[in-house]
Amino acid sequence: MLNSKISPGELANKWTNYKDTSKLINPANRKKLNIIVVGTGLAGASCAATLAEQGYNVTSFCFQDSARRAHSVAAQGGVNAAKNYKNDGDSVYRMFYDTIKGGDFRSREANVYRLAECSLALIDQAVAQGVPFAREYGGYLDNRSFGGVQVSRTFYARGQTGQQLMIGAYQALMRQVNTGKVKTYTRHEMLDLVLVGGKARGVIVRNLETGEIERYAAHAVVLATGGYGKVYYLSTLAMGCNTSAIWRAHKKGAFMSGVSWVQFHPTCLPQIGETQSKLTLMSESLRNDGRIWVPLKAGDTRTPNDIPEEERDYYLERRYPAFGNLSPRDISSRAAKERIDAGCGVGPMKNAVCLDFSRAIKEQGKDKIEEKYGNLFRMYNKINGVNAYKEPMLISPAAHFTMGGLWVDYELMTTIPGLFALGEANFSDHGANRLGANSLLQACVDGYFIAPYTIPNYLSGEIKGEEITTDHPAFAEAEILVKEEIRQFLSCNGHLSADYFHKTLGKLLYDKCGLSRTKESLEQAIIEIRALKKSFDHELKITGDNGINSELEKAGRVSDFLELGELMCYDALQREESCGAHFREEYQTADGEAVRNDEDFCYVSAWEWKGKGQQQELHKEPLSFEAVKLTVRSYK
Repeated sequence: MLNSKISPGELANKWTNYKDTSKLINPANRKKLNIIVVGTGLAGASCAATLAEQGYNVTSFCFQDSARRAHSVAAQGGVNAAKNYKNDGDSVYRMFYDTIKGGDFRSREANVYRLAECSLALIDQAVAQGVPFAREYGGYLDNRSFGGVQVSRTFYARGQTGQQLMIGAYQALMRQVNTGKVKTYTRHEMLDLVLVGGKARGVIVRNLETGEIERYAAHAVVLATGGYGKVYYLSTLAMGCNTSAIWRAHKKGAFMSGVSWVQFHPTCLPQIGETQSKLTLMSESLRNDGRIWVPLKAGDTRTPNDIPEEERDYYLERRYPAFGNLSPRDISSRAAKERIDAGCGVGPMKNAVCLDFSRAIKEQGKDKIEEKYGNLFRMYNKINGVNAYKEPMLISPAAHFTMGGLWVDYELMTTIPGLFALGEANFSDHGANRLGANSLLQACVDGYFIAPYTIPNYLSGEIKGEEITTDHPAFAEAEILVKEEIRQFLSCNGHLSADYFHKTLGKLLYDKCGLSRTKESLEQAIIEIRALKKSFDHELKITGDNGINSELEKAGRVSDFLELGELMCYDALQREESCGAHFREEYQTADGEAVRNDEDFCYVSAWEWKGKGQQQELHKEPLSFEAVKLTVRSYK
């Protein structure tokens, strides 16, 4: 049933073969075709701008007050590309292998190789747009390392890489808005997908400034709405980030894949109180020069600077000497949690570890460290009132990136014809764990270089099809369902806020389906989430009306999070192995490393919605490896 549509030929030639044989649309016919793009982050903005540049009519939506407020700006550390400027042994194949291995061999070879291959063009694209990448003294672009690799392939703009790439994509998008090829609708949230004849032909959105429900039709729909890490409530994501667009598409027939693969970022600021609403991300790039440690002795109450060198445990350097502080995120996060749980945590809540720059400052000088990470040190000082040049930063793991998302084939199309998913909204490139600086890469590559080939290939078959307008009965039917859900939220006369249910769900998932999971914890989580969903249906209280109402927006998003949370637990429960970010405590070595089961679980899980209250159906896409051998993932 799942057809990945991988292009034929040798691995290194698959994408070239696809482009050489894909169907084209002449410029006159492109003007007749309409495409909806939901999301204006790097994936959405780049896709909308590129398709409009080709001549298609694009309608773009985002729920923020500006397309530039998309969450892509928060990815600070860098973007990967196999340029080998450092002449340290990098190549497209090396980057492909690092990414496959980093994802614990749970992603498609063809997709991952294409990601590495297209990385070369992205840097040239970004430089042409004016992205101010860091440069060496002679003017050459500089690189640094990120976790899970032993080469320097990460291009960066201090600690603002995502923001600078976003400005480039935003410029391209606004250019097309000025030409009239793109129409942007800010403060609009997608609430449903419209299918006609089994194909995606439009969306139902809510105008967040008026409360009006609006209909929009197109020949294809692109979802580039990011990940669902906010399901944990406390995460590195912005408060508005949610899963609703891809979840509503899932309920219309698009399969969800790898939903329990959630990455916890190892270098975030720790929680400091019960009233906190989000956690702050400190770039992984800091691990290039910062050394991570905890006190050797549990329960040590001294300040970090008072603990002598011989009484410190540089646990990543000790456990993973080959990669040390640049060990992959999943491994680094679990190692931090293990030390914190052992009583060696630091900080007021004893929930953090130290990120120490004293050696780097001594060897390189403060000016050099400030040149590379100055804005991050200023941000840390502004938040904590601590000068990290003089004492260690305190960091802790936090829910961050979701490798799971909508299942897509090689063309980035979901199981619904005409519905495409880009960037973090799909599952395609990262397997069970994402390597640092591959997130910005995937978003840009999907939008600039892949979708502009695959979407026209699909649309070539739609030119002679029936013209669909918003007067079609399918739009009226979808609008009625959306309005009924809103009515139910507003009429529910309970006493608990949407935030209460979100926080409760988040803590439940963190404890039972977080950095580690067990069969018992997952089964208990499913029971508790079902009870929470029943409570939500009866005890929710929404103040205000159907106009401008952030509480109403939250209610819809939390409702989707509750359903997603249950599926996350099912997905983790059926995968009886440890791989990447999915760590089942029953499947580990004596020294706490993950034990993969390739014989039974070398596949991508794809879940089909079967109706409200019904158990979803699991479909499996087997993973085959021809260019690499399945090996035990080791960073020691």
